Amino acid sequence: MKIIVTGGAGFIGSNFIFYMLEKHPDYKLICVDKLTYAGNLNTLKNLIAEEKINFFKIDICDRERIYNLFERERPDMVINFAAESHVDRSIDNPGIFLFTNTLGTGVLLDACVKFGIKRYHQISTDEVYGDLPLDRPDLFFTESTPIKTSSPYSASKAGADLLTLAYHRTYKLPVSVSRCSNNYGPYHFPEKLIPLMIINALHDKDLPVYGKGENVRDWLYVRDHCRAVDMIIHDENSVGEVFNIGGHNEMKNIDIVKLICHELGKPESLIKFVTDRKGHDLRYAIDPTKIHERLGWLPETKFSDGIKKTIQWYLNNKSWWEPLIKR
Repeated sequence: MKIIVTGGAGFIGSNFIFYMLEKHPDYKLICVDKLTYAGNLNTLKNLIAEEKINFFKIDICDRERIYNLFERERPDMVINFAAESHVDRSIDNPGIFLFTNTLGTGVLLDACVKFGIKRYHQISTDEVYGDLPLDRPDLFFTESTPIKTSSPYSASKAGADLLTLAYHRTYKLPVSVSRCSNNYGPYHFPEKLIPLMIINALHDKDLPVYGKGENVRDWLYVRDHCRAVDMIIHDENSVGEVFNIGGHNEMKNIDIVKLICHELGKPESLIKFVTDRKGHDLRYAIDPTKIHERLGWLPETKFSDGIKKTIQWYLNNKSWWEPLIKR
């Protein structure tokens, strides 16, 4: 089996590569990444040096280079993790998100049709559903929840989802889509909430929290996400389907930050509330019933364990993240 993993030098993509090499050591993995600020080749340098994976620095919007790669490598599957993913950046510069997340997905889909790919999987986000009210804990996102995006980022991802499903109907391309809740774990770029709070706390810097920190997110350890994707792409009956992947682990942002302070022995006085993000979604909560009933998937990592493992990873791997915060 030969699989192209786009965005493989990013957070979830790199974790997926590590997972797949462990789970399917006979597979050939090809990492494609543009190496923007969030792509870190140091994450994969040992795998590349040991020739356990092949790496190509390519922008997924570059149709000519993508086609050349597909023609040369003839992959069986394509898993698209490549995306601009930071909401704040999408508010400041939405065009980049539309170009990469939507048009780039279109280039990949065209290549898959042209070269007869056996499976294309689109990595999406629960943010395409918009948000849920804080006072309705009984409500959850299901696969039938209407798309109602709040930011240029989520709109660009929703466009990619719809394009993927349209290619299945129009061209009979075997596709699947997964929409995941917030991931956390190793190799997470320092601008995101959990690594930012860990690193700032280690340096006794302010811990900036939007609004009052009451916004709620559903957190999932990244390896559990990787396992879910692995199960989806190997299930023939999942073609044409959308799966929600979530941990039933809702946490307020402020509680996450306080927990990190506690684990690192830092005072909560480091927490500083800042002006809220424009259009800030209130609550995300995924109902993963479908993937559980269809594929038997459930998250294995409790948040209390996963956050400790994540903090320890950042303590043990300063050589990975210190160069990133000095850019």
